[in-house]
Amino acid sequence: MQHYLELKDEYPDMLLFYRMGDFYEFFFDDAIQAARLLGMC
Repeated sequence: MQHYLELKDEYPDMLLFYRMGDFYEFFFDDAIQAARLLGMC
């Protein structure tokens, strides 16, 4: 998670699709924004 937060600090205006193990995930505000863009909420 520390690596994710470091990357997010470098690219605050981008959606960060981050790999955790075998899965790619959005976290925090990126997850909310991605869900809206994908019509999931």
